[in-house]
Amino acid sequence: MQEITELRPSEVWSYFNEILTIPRISRKEKKIISYLENFAVAHHLSHTQDVAGNLLISKPATPGMEGRKGVILQSHLDMVGEKHADTNHDFDHDPIRAYVEDGWVRAMGTTLGADDGIGIAASMAVLASRELKHGPLECLFTVDEESGMTGAFGLQPGFLKGTVLLNLDSEDDGEIFIGCAGGTDTIATFKYKKLRVNRNGIAVRVTVGGLRGGHSGDEIHKGLGNSIKILNRFLWNADRRFKIRLSSFVGGKARNAIPREAEAIITLPAGSLELIRVYFDSYVKIVRAELEELEPDFQMALEPVELPETVMTRKQQRKVFNTIYACPHGVIAMSQQIPGLVETSTNLASVRIRNDEFLEIVTSQRSSVESSKKDIADRMESLFTLMGAVARHSEGYPGWKPDISSQILKISKRVYMELFKESPQVKAIHAGLECGLFLQKYPELDMISFGPTIKGAHTPDERIRIDTVEKFWRFLVTMLEQAPAV
Repeated sequence: MQEITELRPSEVWSYFNEILTIPRISRKEKKIISYLENFAVAHHLSHTQDVAGNLLISKPATPGMEGRKGVILQSHLDMVGEKHADTNHDFDHDPIRAYVEDGWVRAMGTTLGADDGIGIAASMAVLASRELKHGPLECLFTVDEESGMTGAFGLQPGFLKGTVLLNLDSEDDGEIFIGCAGGTDTIATFKYKKLRVNRNGIAVRVTVGGLRGGHSGDEIHKGLGNSIKILNRFLWNADRRFKIRLSSFVGGKARNAIPREAEAIITLPAGSLELIRVYFDSYVKIVRAELEELEPDFQMALEPVELPETVMTRKQQRKVFNTIYACPHGVIAMSQQIPGLVETSTNLASVRIRNDEFLEIVTSQRSSVESSKKDIADRMESLFTLMGAVARHSEGYPGWKPDISSQILKISKRVYMELFKESPQVKAIHAGLECGLFLQKYPELDMISFGPTIKGAHTPDERIRIDTVEKFWRFLVTMLEQAPAV
């Protein structure tokens, strides 16, 4: 960990190094909030928390900058907790073990939390500095961005005073974002109808792993392997070749991550093990050939296990297999206005059995067109209803419509050119940002989003490119210095 504190800019990396020691997965942000409150007290800064749990730390303008518009630096407190199957890590208690390698900071077998820990660290460095010039400053730290955006949903009018918002939650150096997709979740719940297991049979566990996974917004267009889809395709075919019975099915974790791992336990008649193994080996070869360029580390295993106590009824398991097989996953439409931008997508995110009574399938839909977001969510509901599941939608969140006439955008383009002698790319992003929700409560906000380069967000391959953090910091402090006048 010591070598991280030696990176430049040291003021940002030192705070990031401290943040790595604080557990802060979604909906469990108490420790990071307490850490930031203590930081505010130590630096004699006013701070307050709203009913949603969001924390606001304020700092007066530096001398001579009182006439500038108030700027809000915004980042989210939570992180996605993902790890490799063979990694021993407790996200509720253990620190993230980070290291430097080939110009990147990575974590040992887990997500790093640079999304959005680097935004928190940069905000803290600004707040702690006695040298930087800035107008009236507020740093907004929101809760539960990754699993539901409940902090942004709960933000109330009047909590913020600034009129310029810099969202520090983007992941591509050299790109300034001025728009994002809206999103919603569609969840299917099947009644888990159980029967006692035939004790004369055998049981096997089938696992899928080694996939890259990834952010379901940023990387949905890449065609990466979906562990749930791969496993279900095998089960769907095995159900028609052998008399298998499903005891358990679990895959995926986060609603906004492409699932990397999945596992099922099935039973079958005694004497069928070698037959299903022959089919299994041929299936693995097929999938490996299909994914060899995208998923070189793909793995699949079949191993005997003890017989479970119960299995799902044949009628119900076929509904589940058919539903998952028919469930769309990936890009639905590309933008007609912005070349290369995914407009609408859906992610088959997770499958799990809840309370030993229900099998739940979680999907997430995104679109930069509100009507298209509703359409794909309704299509998902239609599929689930046809298959006999109870379907429901999350509250969802709105997109952020680009404003190319934005004053802060014009300033940011000029600042970037002056600093780095090249023009930034101005883009919209298919991932969801909290900015759309902020605009609902504060329609006068002028916003952009930017950040250093982060790859593999929401996966154990998450990493942050070191040299882009220094560029991110230089850009941020210059933007504060050149904030527009009131």
